[in-house]
This record gives sequence, C-alpha cells and structure tokens, in this order.
Amino acid sequence: MSKHASNGPGGGEVPAPRPRRKRVVLADARAPVTVLRTAIELEEQTSWAEEVVRRFIRTQFRTAAALAGLVLLLFGALPLLFFLLPGMAESTVAGVALPWVLLGILPFPLLFGIGYWYNVLAERHERDFVDMVEK
Repeated sequence: MSKHASNGPGGGEVPAPRPRRKRVVLADARAPVTVLRTAIELEEQTSWAEEVVRRFIRTQFRTAAALAGLVLLLFGALPLLFFLLPGMAESTVAGVALPWVLLGILPFPLLFGIGYWYNVLAERHERDFVDMVEK
C-alpha cells in the first residue's frame, strides 16, 4: 500500500494527514531544584538531614509523651478523687458502683479518643515534614 490515499476528489490521490508533532521534555527548567537536593541529602544522611529527621522524631516523641502524660494524669487522679471524696465510692450509676463505671467502662472510649487524637497529630507532623522536605 502506498503512502497516499487513493480515490480523492477528482480521482487524484490525496496525501495522508501527517501525525502531530510531540514535544519531548526531559526536565522542566522551572521545577525547584531544592526538592531534589533535599531528597538527596536525606538519602545520603548528611548532617543537615540527620538534624531534620532528629527534629521530626523529637516532635513525634513529644506528642506521644504529652498524650501519655494526659492519660496517666486522668487515670492517676481517680484514686486521689476517691480518697478525697469517699462518698463517690459508694455512689451508683444505673445500679453499678461509680468506681466500676469510671474504671471499667470510661477508659475504653477515652483511650480510643486519645489514640485517635494522637494519630491525627502524628499524620499532621508527617505532612509538615514532607512539605518541608519538598520545599
């Protein structure tokens, strides 16, 4: 078959349409070079990259320690509360002793909520770290 289509208007041959040209670009000159440089520094574990990662880990640890301290404070305060208010130990809620409610039921939704809060904060710290690295 030839390169030209046959049976064009007037019985002559009509050239086939040429394919569109495509521009091939190896790298965008406008792309920030710092992203690549930062990624390379993190991979090579330079002193700057080690400090950035150390700061990220420290932030995650501080968040975990603060929320663990909150849990300890809340649950550690219960015995003190029962000691200071002895009448609470004899109170009932729906026929169940208040200490059993506070120690057997309340911790589960409270721990779930604090765990969820930690997860949200940890993901936020990770997004901030990635955003800082990509800048």
